[in-house]
Amino acid sequence: MERTNHAVVIGGSLAGLLTGRVLANHFDRVTIVERDIYPSDPVPRPGVPQARHLHLLMLHGQQIIEQLFPGLNDELVAMGAPVLDSGNDIAMLLPAGWAARFSSSLPGLVFSRSLLDWQVRRRLAAFPNVQFREGTTVTGLLPIANATGVAGVSLRSQNNSPETLLADFVVDASGKGSHTPQWLQAIGFEPAQETIVNAFIGYASRLYQPPADWQANWRAVFVQMAPPHRTRGGALFPIEANRWLVGMAGGDRDYPPTTEAEFLEFARSLPTPIIYRAIQAATPLTDIHSYRGTENRLRYYDRLPRHPEHFVVVGHAACAFNPIYGQGMTVAALEAQTLDRSLRHSLSARQIQQKLAKAHETAWTLATLQDYRYRGTAGARPSIASRLMNAYLDRAVILCTHDAGVYRTLLEVMHMLKPSAALFRPGIAVQVLKQAVMSATRTVSPQNGETLSELQESQ
Repeated sequence: MERTNHAVVIGGSLAGLLTGRVLANHFDRVTIVERDIYPSDPVPRPGVPQARHLHLLMLHGQQIIEQLFPGLNDELVAMGAPVLDSGNDIAMLLPAGWAARFSSSLPGLVFSRSLLDWQVRRRLAAFPNVQFREGTTVTGLLPIANATGVAGVSLRSQNNSPETLLADFVVDASGKGSHTPQWLQAIGFEPAQETIVNAFIGYASRLYQPPADWQANWRAVFVQMAPPHRTRGGALFPIEANRWLVGMAGGDRDYPPTTEAEFLEFARSLPTPIIYRAIQAATPLTDIHSYRGTENRLRYYDRLPRHPEHFVVVGHAACAFNPIYGQGMTVAALEAQTLDRSLRHSLSARQIQQKLAKAHETAWTLATLQDYRYRGTAGARPSIASRLMNAYLDRAVILCTHDAGVYRTLLEVMHMLKPSAALFRPGIAVQVLKQAVMSATRTVSPQNGETLSELQESQ
């Protein structure tokens, strides 16, 4: 590959770090500009407001990041990250009831977001052509002389001194708070149109120390919300240092509280008492932290009438999903992989942006499909096709309560190992059709308080 001189990444969170890693394959120098000063230990930082909440790295994302940083998975395990069998170790309460439990051979790592970012950052810092500019804010884009593209960025360091940083390629990975719409206008380009879908979901999380004598036939619990009728859900997952990360979630503005008694009461109100009983016996390690910035926001940079040369937008700066579905980190990995392949084929910035849009298309569809189910959802309205797909998926999820094969396919779709079309293959579609016919004579729906007796008794 022909290497060029200098690339700049705006933002040093996970999307920016993965972007910096692939740019290191193609540029002599890569500079990652980050507003925060990175902590020396794997602890939350201001620039990642969700760091205290549960993060799930889907298997596809895990595989891509391992390719970018060989041996990273083993390093995370050595640092205490548990490995869970997605089908056997996680007790999953779906809207239709408990999912079938089976040995899936779909191993997933679970860890705090801070641990993953810290380890990826440590690995990337070892690259001789990668430099970090910490405590530095990007204040704008520099136009090239003929006003057809971007020639670098303007900066402000912690002492407020202005600076310019020239670059042959600039990537905005600054997240939901991206200023690219304003920056593009300032140098003569139209801002991208955008779509917002907001189900007003919030969540609250806390770390616990599990009891020393804790025994159960599950290692993690995930209670899905079932809008529009059931707007509450929760999760309990083990992470490094033998801790439980517990989160409560609510949609349609049914936000979980952050006080001790109310948090427990919210857990008790879920359609299974499993999480409530577990945290009653556990020792709280932190305060309860809340997060409510969960709207889906898609900016159509791939459709700009005039795209700036040498500039692309990735991660949540281009497409932010409701984080409750755990897609963000895996999509960031997919986009990094897409960027790497695009640069290998010497695509233009416009062509790269179009490829990036394809990389987050499925995740956007799945996230908004679910959020459209809430009665109070604001923003773009669902199409007839979306409503029909939701009706079909409702039936497919019912099959997951007793058919391990269908549930495995659902898990593979959730882990982004297979496209959502896998749930429409003939073997599943025929069962869904039969179920729809049978629904005329019987109704299959979860009841409040429905649990697996063996899960309850194990506690």
